[in-house]
Amino acid sequence: MAQSQDRGSKQPQNRRIRRRNDGKTEKNSAEKKAVRKLEHETDEVSKVASKAQKQAVTAEQKALRAEKRAVSAEKKALLRADTFTNAPKVARDTLTREERQAIAKHEQEEQEEAKKLTEASSRGPLGRWWRKMQSSPDKVTLGMAIVALGVVYGDIGTSPLYTSQTFLAGQGGLGNIDRPAVLGLLSLVFWSITLITTVKYVLVAMRIDNKGEGGIFALFSLIRHHGKWLVIPAMLGGAAFLADSVLTPAVSISSAVEGLKTIPLFEPVFRENGNLSLMITVAIIVILFCVQSRGTERIGKVFGSVVMVWFAFLALTGIANLSGDWSIFEAINPIYGIQFLFSKHNVAGLAIMGTVFLSTTGAEALYSDMGHVGRGNIYFTWPFIFVALVFNYFGQGAWMLRHQGDKALIAAGAGVNPFFQMMSPNVRYVGVILSVAAGVIASQALITGAFSMVSEATGLNWMPHLQVRYPARTRGQLYIPVVNVVLCVATLSVLALFKDSEHISAAYGLALTVTMITTTILLTVYIWYKHHRVLAGIFFVVFIAIQTLFFVASMAKFLHGGWFTMLLTACILLIMVTWNDGTRIERSQRRHMKPRDFKPALDKLHDDFRIPYFADNLVYLTSDWEMHRLDTDIFFSIFADHPKRARAWWAVSVVTTDEPFTREYSVEDFGTDYIFRVRIKLGFKVSQSIPAYIHQVMHDLSASGELPEQKSVYPKVDADPDIGTVRYVLVHKALMPESKLTAREALSLKMKYAIRHVAGSPVKWFGLAPYNPVVEVQPLFLSTRRPPRLKREPLRSGKRRVESRDSAASRKDAKEGADRSRSKARGGAGTISVSRKSADAIGVVELAKGRKGLGKLAKSVKLQKLQDAQGDAGAKESKAAASAEGTGRKAVADERGKVDTGEQTTVMPRPDTKSGKSGK
Repeated sequence: MAQSQDRGSKQPQNRRIRRRNDGKTEKNSAEKKAVRKLEHETDEVSKVASKAQKQAVTAEQKALRAEKRAVSAEKKALLRADTFTNAPKVARDTLTREERQAIAKHEQEEQEEAKKLTEASSRGPLGRWWRKMQSSPDKVTLGMAIVALGVVYGDIGTSPLYTSQTFLAGQGGLGNIDRPAVLGLLSLVFWSITLITTVKYVLVAMRIDNKGEGGIFALFSLIRHHGKWLVIPAMLGGAAFLADSVLTPAVSISSAVEGLKTIPLFEPVFRENGNLSLMITVAIIVILFCVQSRGTERIGKVFGSVVMVWFAFLALTGIANLSGDWSIFEAINPIYGIQFLFSKHNVAGLAIMGTVFLSTTGAEALYSDMGHVGRGNIYFTWPFIFVALVFNYFGQGAWMLRHQGDKALIAAGAGVNPFFQMMSPNVRYVGVILSVAAGVIASQALITGAFSMVSEATGLNWMPHLQVRYPARTRGQLYIPVVNVVLCVATLSVLALFKDSEHISAAYGLALTVTMITTTILLTVYIWYKHHRVLAGIFFVVFIAIQTLFFVASMAKFLHGGWFTMLLTACILLIMVTWNDGTRIERSQRRHMKPRDFKPALDKLHDDFRIPYFADNLVYLTSDWEMHRLDTDIFFSIFADHPKRARAWWAVSVVTTDEPFTREYSVEDFGTDYIFRVRIKLGFKVSQSIPAYIHQVMHDLSASGELPEQKSVYPKVDADPDIGTVRYVLVHKALMPESKLTAREALSLKMKYAIRHVAGSPVKWFGLAPYNPVVEVQPLFLSTRRPPRLKREPLRSGKRRVESRDSAASRKDAKEGADRSRSKARGGAGTISVSRKSADAIGVVELAKGRKGLGKLAKSVKLQKLQDAQGDAGAKESKAAASAEGTGRKAVADERGKVDTGEQTTVMPRPDTKSGKSGK
């Protein structure tokens, strides 16, 4: 019963609990529903917000793309002008296709040559000797041997054209000669060619080369350290050789063309037109100089075949005129030559040696042209040349002996030319044609020799630096446009002056004897210092005696035209001496700065935002190849006049290498991103137009982060928007009037600058003309004379002193200042104090009045100080106020970046002073 009651009482309680639990469950369920609803709503809001955000981002991206397109369109519109320029750009490869093919062909030829040498060495001692020779500077190739014939032997090959003719003219004609005279001439000619050409030049001089180059300047470069006096024979000999180069084309070609007069078919034509031979000679010479830019290798291959035929023709015609009478070769005995030289039958006397010298005129050119064709090829071809010359000279001698009684030829007098007369009429046609070709080739030998000589003189700083081109793979084969033009004009002038070969021959050879004498002196010095002193003594005595005899004999030609070559020699020598002296004086002044010397000033200028940019990139061309220093000319050019602020300064040097296709560069930045020292190495066949290479260097440094990014907004001539503006600067020197120089030194400098102006500018050589380069003139700083100080003279009008308005106004201001000082002194300590701030304000106000106001204020302060010296404490306070006023004025002037009055101070370095107190 009790249990049922308890069960009944618990039922309501359980129901209440269940209801309560159900309520909680419903509440929890409602809460969960609310939470799920809230989460759903939140997700919806998030989705909407995300969608809106995405739409906003998309819209923003579209706007950015539209903005970029607009900027790009604007940029394209601005830079569209770049499409109208054809500025050079560098390719991705360092070699062109033609260069790669040339290198591959050269390597293949070397491999084939090496294979042939290997095969030859296996054939015994002779094969090993051949391999050794082909691996030395005496290397011989058939192709270059033919080139040697065309380039080297032209001058000496034309000597038979006029040597015997000159001999007959000196003896008075064919009727005045006999057998001893002919044998004497032949003996002198034979031993002159043997001793001068074969022994001195082929066997001795050509063993002495400077990196394969020959000639008097190359020889001097080897021995210059043995004495300063050696510069005298080197300069004199080089000048004489270049002077002779002017006459060789004229005498060789004109004498050959005049051979046309001996052909019966052309005799009437030349008789009616007296200047026809001169006109033909001029035309041939002009064509010859026009083809020089093609290179000696191409010309030599054409000429070489002709010269081979020419010398074969000389030998055959000489042998044919011997007529089986070999007794003419008795002349090889030197006794005949010595007897005839001092014989009473020698009408010309000692002057006969001047005629004999004509047979050796090509010897010096043979030595100078060694770098063009190689020593081995000259050794290989000289025996053939020597034999052909001897046969022809002796054949002419045999003809003269057979016809010494021919009345028709005797009546012709001195105009007889044995070279053409010994040929039959039919053969004479061939002889004239070949002689004209040989005359052209003779001119080629001297022209190429002149190019080599000028290039070597430039390297010695005896002549201005000229543009040099290399038409072939060999660096020894070069072409100098300026020299080519000068030689052409000078040769034509010789023709206009002397008209024919007879008068030109009178002037020919005198200058060349000077060259041979000076070469002998230099060779003797070289042999002496190689510890062959006995050999040097013998060499000097023998050859200086022979060549001095030639010189004395040739002096007989001085009044007959020799003066012209000596005048040319003097002019060329003057250029050399002038350029050498001027270079020496300039180098004595030239200074170089280390980084610690130039970096502080350039760093300050680089960060000085008050100065506008002169250019983004300022490029200086310099001849200094050293990478860890800066030329003072460049430094002071930057700070001359108005400082040339730039984002980057560049000092660029260009070096020509011995390899044909080199393209390399190196950079020194001195630990900065605004100073760059660049050295560009270019092969001798690579064009030296450098703007494209400069832009490549800038792009490379910009890509590596060494150069800050630069962008061009506006179009430029170089059509390169990724690099800022570029200005090129070349610095020339000028002499200051106050320099302490002798009259000779001053004249040398002035003449050097005049010659440099005529010789041409690096602006053209380096392809800078289209980019409007700046050519500056910097003073050449030498020790100077201090002129006496000026004495100021007061302005007067009659007896009354004329006072300016400024002076009167200044005194008025001074009086008012003095009155203010007295009133302040009477007013006591409370009224005499003037704050520094007020003084500064006064200074600003006075500055605003301009230069005149400042002048008044300065004089007012000066007088006020005089009054204060006599005053009391109030006057001293007034003096302090005036001093503060001056301080405020100076501070304001400094803020404005200019100086109106008072002391002038230079912040940046300038080339005209070492003191900070200078002003401009």
